[in-house]
Amino acid sequence: MGLPVSLVLIAVGAILAFAVHQSPDASVNVHVVGWILMGVGLVGLLLSLAWWDRFGPGAWGRGRAYDAGPAGPGYRRGYARRRTVVEDDAPPPAGPYDAPPPP
Repeated sequence: MGLPVSLVLIAVGAILAFAVHQSPDASVNVHVVGWILMGVGLVGLLLSLAWWDRFGPGAWGRGRAYDAGPAGPGYRRGYARRRTVVEDDAPPPAGPYDAPPPP
């Protein structure tokens, strides 16, 4: 169960617990079902947040050693290295109006 599912369970549980009115002779207490759904959603939310470091984004590179690259500091396998583009400032091409005056 992930974060979105936990939030949906909490929302549905809150709707059932606080916004739905039932008849007194109902066989299932909707308010109790709402509280149970909110509890399950809260537990799922806490577990998702606790395990986010292990199973969340970036988990494929977890526990791997840093390797020294050919140039610069180490990087972690499984991730692309950042590319730095350096453009040389070349002088603009000389046009007919940029030529020196005739002698």
